[in-house]
Amino acid sequence: MKNLLIFLLMTTTLMSQDKYIHAGKIYDSSSGKYHLNKTIIISGNIISSIEDGFIEPKNEKILIYDLKSKVILPGLIDFHVHMESESGGKDRYINRFQENKADVAFKSTLVAKKTLLAGFTTVRDVGGSGVNISLRNAINNGVVIGPRIFTSGKTIATTGGHGDPTNGYKEGLIDDPGPKDGVVNSISDARKAVRYRYKNGADLIKITATGGVMSMAKNGQNPQFTEEVINAVVSTAKDYGMHVAAHAHGDEGMYRAVKSGVKTIEHGSIMKERTMKLMREKNAYLVPTISAGEHVAKMAKIPGYYPDIIIPKAIEVGVQNKATTKKAFQMGVPIAFGTDAGVYPHGDNAGEFLYMDEIGIPAEYSIKSATITNAKLLNMENLIGQIKKGFFADIIATDKSPTEDISTLKNVIFVMKNGEVYKK
Repeated sequence: MKNLLIFLLMTTTLMSQDKYIHAGKIYDSSSGKYHLNKTIIISGNIISSIEDGFIEPKNEKILIYDLKSKVILPGLIDFHVHMESESGGKDRYINRFQENKADVAFKSTLVAKKTLLAGFTTVRDVGGSGVNISLRNAINNGVVIGPRIFTSGKTIATTGGHGDPTNGYKEGLIDDPGPKDGVVNSISDARKAVRYRYKNGADLIKITATGGVMSMAKNGQNPQFTEEVINAVVSTAKDYGMHVAAHAHGDEGMYRAVKSGVKTIEHGSIMKERTMKLMREKNAYLVPTISAGEHVAKMAKIPGYYPDIIIPKAIEVGVQNKATTKKAFQMGVPIAFGTDAGVYPHGDNAGEFLYMDEIGIPAEYSIKSATITNAKLLNMENLIGQIKKGFFADIIATDKSPTEDISTLKNVIFVMKNGEVYKK
């Protein structure tokens, strides 16, 4: 994260030309209110000031973006994506044997651009082969176009668990991967795996606390880490300045994770009240990924789309995210916006807002979760998530007010990231 901040701050001096945005309506992600008829002045990659009225620059060479009839919002933040992969059925399992890392990397550049153009200027990537780290670096260095990425690199799993890279392989191909490959079975393994991720440049740690839907293993809910091992992961990650995210569908695994100090629970499909209460107490966040649950449940009904071992898990677990998220919200569990894009098509990230709306989560809350909340969890709350003086110029625009029609976020018509316009 330190290197990322240094790079982003340095770009201020590299992009010297000011830009003006004539903003008819600015959404304040902190208060949920709108500010009318403002001029946003951008110097380099920073919002240098926000002035009343539509100011004309004295220098005629300064670029002006006329968004008087549009609604301006801060760039959105998706807290759960997989930039290396795209939605698919059986092909995703064949590809593991056919694609080189270079193949994955080239495809990921298309995913990155698609995500940015959808209005998501920052994402948290929670699991891949390590190409996600290189993609982050390439975007930061201006080699490819994409959102600002914070990534866990490879996930950390247990032998045979969700995330064991050899699940589903035939005899002869199965080996015994260890901490370097993200497979741990002891406290010492756990500490070593975290340190490997730090060494490789990860920004955070991701564990798979329970079984998963998309892995080639029959159980999608069982706990797969002991509390002692999770404690080792969390304490070691803390030493290296990283938070821990835990994939979890079954309640026991997520309860252990929250008890051990994990900061975010990803999916939380079959969460019980005891875990919801503990999350409130520990200030742990649920990242619901309703979009992915709805998608896999739907695709599982198409004959032959998924391998047979996936289908019952997709039907059983996938459809429960929505109901669980509704109850968690009603019980006061803090929610961070995340979609699991990659399990379903990238670029449709904003569809999560519609699912949140369906279960009664107000637009003000869901937008805040995708801006201020996620920025705070990334320790970037003073730089992203708001349109405010001194913040990075991550700015998007829509035709309508999202608090009146949340679906407008699916049709972002202007995207600026770090002061550079990518869609207008």
